[in-house]
Amino acid sequence: MGGHKGSRLSVHVFVLTNESKAAAAVRIGAGTARRERGRLLESLRPCFARTQVWLQAGKYISALMSEVPERNGWAIARHCGDRTPDKTQRLLNHASWDTLAAMSVVRRSAVAGLDGAARRGRRAGGMRAGVLDETGQEKHGASTAGVKRQYLGCAGRVANGINTVHLSYVRQGTGHALIGARQWIPREQASDPVVSRATGLPPGLRFRTKGQLAVDICADAYADGVRFDFICGDEVYGSSTGLREFLESRGQAYVLRVAVNFTVTLADGTKLTCAQAVTKLLRDTRSWEVRSAGQGSKGQRWYAWAWLATASPRHCLLIRRHLRTGELAFHYCYVPDGQLLTKARLIRAAGLRWPVEEDFELGKDCFGLDQCQARLYTAIARHIVLVMAALAICAVAAALLRGRTGTQAPPPGSPGQPPPADPGLVPLTVPEIKRITAALTARPLPAPLVVHWDAWTRRHQARARWFHQRARLKRDYALVS
Repeated sequence: MGGHKGSRLSVHVFVLTNESKAAAAVRIGAGTARRERGRLLESLRPCFARTQVWLQAGKYISALMSEVPERNGWAIARHCGDRTPDKTQRLLNHASWDTLAAMSVVRRSAVAGLDGAARRGRRAGGMRAGVLDETGQEKHGASTAGVKRQYLGCAGRVANGINTVHLSYVRQGTGHALIGARQWIPREQASDPVVSRATGLPPGLRFRTKGQLAVDICADAYADGVRFDFICGDEVYGSSTGLREFLESRGQAYVLRVAVNFTVTLADGTKLTCAQAVTKLLRDTRSWEVRSAGQGSKGQRWYAWAWLATASPRHCLLIRRHLRTGELAFHYCYVPDGQLLTKARLIRAAGLRWPVEEDFELGKDCFGLDQCQARLYTAIARHIVLVMAALAICAVAAALLRGRTGTQAPPPGSPGQPPPADPGLVPLTVPEIKRITAALTARPLPAPLVVHWDAWTRRHQARARWFHQRARLKRDYALVS
């Protein structure tokens, strides 16, 4: 009987302890996010010609960080308390503010915040990686800047849409955030003056491949004083000779994925594709070493690794093999003179390519990266910058609180280990930071404004429906006649 009472008391204490820790984490998380938001907005002030536009940008970021189900112009304007979407549309399309300067401010803020969190958490030795990748958004019609039928990773198929190249700053063991972006514009749009003018392309904009856009983004980051231990990317960027030459000219180490038919010159002068190199030189199982690519949310990510020397003493080919499926991935690597060139260091860098995918997932699911309804080039870029700002605020806040809000039990040491009595709490994540900040700062709209928006929306939809019906009627008359 006494043991029964004791167990009830321990459970009661356990619940109170966890609830008190969670309550403290919520207060600390929301406060940290608000401070980071205020600091970033103050830094953005010089990018705007007028105070009203700067304040509207702050409202836009707050709406992106809110719990509104959709982050289009109407929903954002409604959350901001505006009576129409005019101010939101003007902010993106016509207002006077420097988009690239604002992106630079967001970049410096995110990098400084993540570096500061690493120092505070005694993780200053964590590797710094710049990860290049692109993501898309499906679009209807042909009137949007950059729209084309192309493969979209977000859709998993060829679809009508736009693609944007991004750079993510990854601080190992601390956090990551998007710090640079350039929209890819098809050659046929860039070379057509009529289409360029209709989609708002800047005068003189020339076609740039994704590799060339990556060079531009990295150059902007270097100009802002950002430093990377490695630049990482998938086959799109590994196949770009211009990008590799640019990075090498700056003494920048890289680990870039390359295709199976990528040709390397080995130390003896033999030229082989990646597939041929594996077949001829790595048949012996002793050539492979099982190592972790880094810690994931579900544990260590184990792969078999091998590397081959090339004719250049500072270049090598790193091969990763999946332990279960045997699938191969190839990385062309460069490390300049004076820096450590070891397999272990290259494997660490290769394992840091994945956080950019999480940045895309967070950007879309939490902040509406793929919900922009704008069609002009500048408006799309401005929406991306403001999404980057919202993500940076929450990413830096989560990184700063990583060691203060996480009480998770140690990971299991064996497959049969029983679960702990108290699993603890995972650290506050970016989605949780965003959710609690939105919940604690949300204010209900005044009833008259709700009524106004209901009438405005239905009237706009009625007008659009009437014009669609007239267009259909005109088409039907043409078919009959």
